[in-house]
Amino acid sequence: MTANFSSGDATQPHVLVVDDQDAVRDALRLLLKHSGYRVSAAASPADALSLVQSDDHAVVLVDMNYGQDTTSGEEGLALIRELNKRKPDLPVIAMTAWASIELAVEAMRQGAVDFIEKPWQNARLLSVIAARVSLQRSERDVRRLREAQSLMLEDGDAFVAESPAMRRLLDDVRRIALSDAAVLLLGENGTGKSVLARRLHQLSPRRQRPFVKVDIGGLAPTLFEAELFGHVKGAYTDARQDRAGRFETADGGTLFLDEIGNLPLEQQPKLLRVLEDGEFERLGASRTQRVDVRIVAATNADLDTEVEAGRFREDLLYRLSVFPLRLPPLRERRDDIVPLARHYLAAASRRYRRDPPAMDGSVERALLEHAWPGNVRELAHAMERAALLGDLRVNVADLRLRKAAKPKDVEDMTLDDAESMMLRVAIERHDGNLLRAAEHLGITRQSLYRRMERYGLQRDEAE
Repeated sequence: MTANFSSGDATQPHVLVVDDQDAVRDALRLLLKHSGYRVSAAASPADALSLVQSDDHAVVLVDMNYGQDTTSGEEGLALIRELNKRKPDLPVIAMTAWASIELAVEAMRQGAVDFIEKPWQNARLLSVIAARVSLQRSERDVRRLREAQSLMLEDGDAFVAESPAMRRLLDDVRRIALSDAAVLLLGENGTGKSVLARRLHQLSPRRQRPFVKVDIGGLAPTLFEAELFGHVKGAYTDARQDRAGRFETADGGTLFLDEIGNLPLEQQPKLLRVLEDGEFERLGASRTQRVDVRIVAATNADLDTEVEAGRFREDLLYRLSVFPLRLPPLRERRDDIVPLARHYLAAASRRYRRDPPAMDGSVERALLEHAWPGNVRELAHAMERAALLGDLRVNVADLRLRKAAKPKDVEDMTLDDAESMMLRVAIERHDGNLLRAAEHLGITRQSLYRRMERYGLQRDEAE
């Protein structure tokens, strides 16, 4: 029989109690619950193994004997061995009413971290559990730091990845970083596509060569060729001297094309040519140049839909997405929220030369319950505010989390409400590129500016 008593605060350490006596399980459940732990209980080794596979525990208390006529401890030893095999980092504490030095030594040899004799002393048992939970957290933090250091940028920005989704993503990144395959990073605004592009470069054989970023959405269509391919003196009115483009600058390294979905259709064949042949000419020049560049592109747009709509070339999409990687939004990687928050809080505190304030359970719960529409970028800003406003301890109010606005029904909107909403949607869809947003709305950029001013809409607010 298995009893699950794990309801409660998800930030509390989770303890699994394995004992065949109802009275023992109930007594331990009450003691641990009142001491700030979540508790699950199992009456047999089989039930315990099932619970361990389905949930994440901080420590397991294992009875050594099951059944009235069993005193050898063999069932408990077998369970300890199997737990150690399946979850080698999970601390197991052995318990028995038939205590002996030999059984204690054997339990430790099979993988137990400590030994408790029944009837237990509450203070001793709680002290052992607390020590093991603390040690497990410390060891986990050390592992995470070591992994982060292997993916560390020069600016010291750690790429925290506790969640299964992010661990799978980083496994893919490590494998493909060694190749020259073009990578397309997909994901919502604020998920960390620029950070991941730098990781790919730093893990690659090109790490000693330049990493060059181009914000495609911020390029005026008339300057696209000059920015990417360079120009010669006199190529156009303001070309007063020869200038290398981004492809030349990135030669031997990585060229990151951010917001590639904003590339105008008429410019796409020019980019496709250099991706296919590695050849281009500076604007106004006749001499063909060759470069060796690894391409990483990123977008928050659905490029398959853009291809179907005729706004993006299918052959260009194939060239860019030899290996597509999707960055999950923060709401899909909730295991990363608290570790990321601690990282950004510490980083902001260092910048402002302050001691990092402590975060308690209420703050962690608020972080976990928030929807994070702005993803990691929003979390970083929230923790920067907390570093500035918090004293010795962060309060929930210091985070200044914006509540999700309840959407109005269209029937209840005024004409001004509807127009304001359409402006926001267009600007967000094009990631703050006002020229593209204006074209999408069928108005001039100047007209868009006037409407934004009318509704008090700032560009950074929309982004």
